[in-house]
Amino acid sequence: MCAHAQTIQMRAHARKWRYDGPMVEEPEGLGAFAALLQVHAAVVRKLEERLEEHRLVPIGQYDVLLELNAAPGRRLRMQELGLRTVLSRTRISRLVGELEGKGLVARVADPDDGRAALATITPAGRAELRRAAPVYLAGIEEHFNRYLSPAQRAAIATGLQQVVDAHGARIDPRR
Repeated sequence: MCAHAQTIQMRAHARKWRYDGPMVEEPEGLGAFAALLQVHAAVVRKLEERLEEHRLVPIGQYDVLLELNAAPGRRLRMQELGLRTVLSRTRISRLVGELEGKGLVARVADPDDGRAALATITPAGRAELRRAAPVYLAGIEEHFNRYLSPAQRAAIATGLQQVVDAHGARIDPRR
């Protein structure tokens, strides 16, 4: 199931909260979760459209390039890349393959474990990331930041970081 379909399914579950009996009262906090899913779906869709309009890498590929560029030595094991981008192992492998085909990423043997491969961003990948970044960042400003005050953005970031921290390395291995 693609991420968009999962988001729709999760949103439907969050809004309907049913079981085999009659409708139950909506649990406290479910509205915040549903809003998070709706905002994510709407903003990601707009970012995808902006990147496509400018003929830049799709958002999934942008995310992979961004994480590789930020990693120590600009390279990551495939499993760690999957955790950082919150993508499945199969999806990461496919995305890296697509980026490799474009010359934006290379796979190299892991010097610490010959059985494992590292994905590394190439100079062309860094150039593509630099081309796409202004469009991506302007999209975040236009479709997310402008609707919130600095205090609201800080509160959202703080609150969501608590959830990330509570889940540890399963969500964000850098913490």
